[in-house]
Amino acid sequence: MTFLNNLDQTKCFQTEIPYKPMGKYIHFLTIRVTESYPLFQTDQELNKARVRAGRKRENSAPISRLTMFKRKQSTPERLVGRELLRNYGFMTAQECEYNVRFAMDNPDCIIYGFAIGDSGSEKSKVVVDTAYSITPFDDSHETFTLNAPYENGTMAAKGEMKELPKGKDKGKLDGEIGTTTARINQQDHIRPQVFFPSIITLKDATEASFLYVFNNILRTSRYGAQTTRTGTMRNELIGVVFADGEITSNLRWTQAIYDLFPDEVLQSIDPLDEDDVIEHAKTAIQSLLDDEPIVKTAFIGEEFDALLKEVKALTSNETTLKAILKKADDEAKAYAKKHIKGKAGSTAAAE
Repeated sequence: MTFLNNLDQTKCFQTEIPYKPMGKYIHFLTIRVTESYPLFQTDQELNKARVRAGRKRENSAPISRLTMFKRKQSTPERLVGRELLRNYGFMTAQECEYNVRFAMDNPDCIIYGFAIGDSGSEKSKVVVDTAYSITPFDDSHETFTLNAPYENGTMAAKGEMKELPKGKDKGKLDGEIGTTTARINQQDHIRPQVFFPSIITLKDATEASFLYVFNNILRTSRYGAQTTRTGTMRNELIGVVFADGEITSNLRWTQAIYDLFPDEVLQSIDPLDEDDVIEHAKTAIQSLLDDEPIVKTAFIGEEFDALLKEVKALTSNETTLKAILKKADDEAKAYAKKHIKGKAGSTAAAE
């Protein structure tokens, strides 16, 4: 049973999940767009790197860029897939708990990988690299002052009593009446409409695993810290490349996009126009692909629009979505039975 009509099944996909690398790469060309104020941070500071601005000589001066580390991209997408598997009955929380106990025989474990001490491991078939903001760090973030108000909704202590242990004086004021709380701090946040070009690579995929990963990318919208309050992003897919090897890096693609913007746009206080970013991203990746010494078939522009429409039609229909998940699950279980020994859950960590 096949699902896609716009692709050559033999050329693009494996018939089963192979044990050894077979040299079929699928690259998802993605522009990640912030739509709120997400946090990508380490030790309470936003992640950033100082790199060359563009590839052209006139843009050779270094700038600081926001960075979105690898696991901050793949982990949320992986968790969305796990949620779907549980929702449709292909996995239970008891038999497979992320980073605690892996079942080792479902699409999540086989496609995204796992490591279980002496019991074995499976290398992830999804490869993600650090993504960089197109615009400089100073133009892509702002600092907010955060506070913790009292229950009356103000920052001033107006008689609220603080419970103390037995033996202590009776409840005392949490600050003198009328004084302002000291529970105030500052936090840097990434601004809305900051763009992170990102290439997600899937190795040796079957059609079902391709659709499983594709769907996870499309569905995921929460990234970074404090995702219950902030962190909304949209993944704008602009193309898919089927190849027999790796393609360019996220950094080179970002620099090539930067080169296509005029100085007056880059120096403006306004965010980049999304339509311009998408068009420049397509132009830049096509130029970079021309320099790659690999055999490739790229779906960009109208060709990709037709494929994207077909994929969304499949994954938004409950019947076909269940069929995709069922096929991916059957393939994962067949692979695990053949290649993974001692399939018993234990303390584990994601690859």
